[in-house]
Amino acid sequence: MSFEPEAIEAARKIFSGPVAFLKSAPALEFLPNADVPEVAFAGRSNVGKSSLLNALTNRNSLARTSNTPGRTQELNFFDVGTPLTFRLVDMPGYGFAKAPKDMVRKWRFLVNDFLRGRDVLKRALVLIDSRHGIKDVDREILEMLDKAAVSYRMVLTKADKIKASDLAEVTEATAVEARKRPAAHPDILVTSSDTGMGIPELRAAVIEAIS
Repeated sequence: MSFEPEAIEAARKIFSGPVAFLKSAPALEFLPNADVPEVAFAGRSNVGKSSLLNALTNRNSLARTSNTPGRTQELNFFDVGTPLTFRLVDMPGYGFAKAPKDMVRKWRFLVNDFLRGRDVLKRALVLIDSRHGIKDVDREILEMLDKAAVSYRMVLTKADKIKASDLAEVTEATAVEARKRPAAHPDILVTSSDTGMGIPELRAAVIEAIS
C-alpha cells in the first residue's frame, strides 16, 4: 500500500515529537483513562515488536528488547504528542512455548478483556515474522480480534532477512488470509526495523488509524 508524500511527512513530524512511556498495566484496573485514541501492537514473542516500536518512534530504547521470550506480560502504554494526541499500546507477546499454563491463561484473559472493552482502541497492528508467515498461534490472536470487532492490520517484520522472491510469496499469502477475515485491513505492511524498510508507511498507517 502506498501513502501520499504529505501523509508520510505529517506522520514523520508527529513521531519526531514527544513520545514517552506512561505506565505498565498488569491487569485491567491499572489501565490509563480512556481519553485519547489508542493503537495496539501485538505479535509472537521474538517477532521484533520492541525493535519495531523503537524504529517507529525513532528512539533506541523506548521499548525494551529482550532475547527472553515472554518477558513482557503487561500492557505497556506510550503517550505521543504534546498536548497528548494518542497512545501506543505494546501488548504482551504470545506463543512462547515454555511459559507456564497459568501465565498463558492470564495473558489470554488480559488481552481478551482489553480488546473487548477498550472503546478508544482504534486499530491493532499484528506483527508477523516474514521468515515464517502466519502460524496457528497468530491465528488465535486474529480470531480474538475478529470476535472483538477490533479493526487490525498485519505487519510483516524482519523483511530484510529473506530473499525478495520469498518475501513476495509470504506477503501474498498473508494478504490472502487477511481478505478472509472480517476485521482485517486488506493491505499488508512490509517492514524491517534494521533497514528502515516500511517504517515511514507504518507511521502513516498509525496516524490514519486514529484520524
